[in-house]
Amino acid sequence: MAKAVTPKDQRALVDRLMSACGGSYSPERRRKHFISGPQWAAAYQGQALFHAPTREPVSAGEVIRHFAEIGIGYWTTHDTDVISTEDLMTDRQAEIVDEIKKSLRQHGVRCSMVTCETFFHPVWAAGPAAEAPEVRAYAAARVENVVEIGHELGAQFLVYWPGTLGYLLQGAIDEAQTLRWYADAINAACERDIVLAGRKRQKSRNGKRAGTLRHCLEAKPFEPQAEIILPTTDAMLAFINSGLLKHPDMVGVNPEYLHELMWGSAPRAALARALVAGKLWHFDVNDGYRLKHDVDIGVGLVNPLDWVNVLMLLRSHGYKGPFNFDYKPPRTTSNYGVFKVSFPSAVDRFITLWEIAGEALADPVIEEATEALKAGGGDASSRDPAAIFAANKELLTLHELIAHRLVEILLGAHRGRTFH
Repeated sequence: MAKAVTPKDQRALVDRLMSACGGSYSPERRRKHFISGPQWAAAYQGQALFHAPTREPVSAGEVIRHFAEIGIGYWTTHDTDVISTEDLMTDRQAEIVDEIKKSLRQHGVRCSMVTCETFFHPVWAAGPAAEAPEVRAYAAARVENVVEIGHELGAQFLVYWPGTLGYLLQGAIDEAQTLRWYADAINAACERDIVLAGRKRQKSRNGKRAGTLRHCLEAKPFEPQAEIILPTTDAMLAFINSGLLKHPDMVGVNPEYLHELMWGSAPRAALARALVAGKLWHFDVNDGYRLKHDVDIGVGLVNPLDWVNVLMLLRSHGYKGPFNFDYKPPRTTSNYGVFKVSFPSAVDRFITLWEIAGEALADPVIEEATEALKAGGGDASSRDPAAIFAANKELLTLHELIAHRLVEILLGAHRGRTFH
């Protein structure tokens, strides 16, 4: 029987085994990537519908300090992660925001994104675009307030997840009218942003142009409502171009890897459609399973090969936006482990997958196979389908060869790694 590891020795064991894992990057190396850490992820206490908390609360100042030590250069938050609902839009909000600004400056971390909570409080029982006009007016005030917080903290992005924009009971709402009402809230946020950016330009003494923020819509196929009105990134893209928004040029999307995977989609394909539309501005990074609930596992722990493909797509199409680590450290991980194991290992897996994607894009085998497929094997002017197929049928075997090569690169087999 193994000897018990006493509580006083457990952290030392975690540290030693984490060091034994190897493969870690320095904080300086980590900061070279546009990686952001959310307050809600780091402060997640392990609670869920059927689960009691397993960790102690963590303040914004603590999270920011730990991120700086790890090498995560950007911090993100919901408004109510750091300001109670009762304190929003009061003098106390200004005090809290000022405290956060001091903490960010002290630790050399920047705020890259702020998002508005329109799903947790009972006021959102029927969603931010509910029938009651006072609920919608409050929703507009809340998103306008988040714009102000974003400007105060120096954020570049705002994200909106309309998690309760839907219904449990059929026939209870008018979906078309709900979309119009939701557009009113986004319009209010954009117009408030234009006003604040204009004021900042007027106050600027060095002539530096102060621009508006980038407003990003985040989709999720289900949870918490049974039926969601804007369930996918494609639905969000259609909404942006529906004619309901007054400033569609200010609005893009924030896909989440797992949200696209949950309903059976290919996240890579959803990202490609957002890229083609010029609307992929922000990206939530995590992992999980198809046709399951929102487990929010750390990147690369479930689908590392798929992640290589996702990052190949983003690298080859020049994505320059943030990678926001929107995941939940497991309930079995301690407060200490969140910052000693969970976040450092997630960041390091991401960087490794990013580098593997770059290696795959430069691999001579994949490059030659891809170029051969693009060149084709016959006469481009031919209109004979049988002849076209015959000219290309051997080339099409390269699809499987490319997939095999990607697995080799992921496993290191291309470098001669074998088992005996």
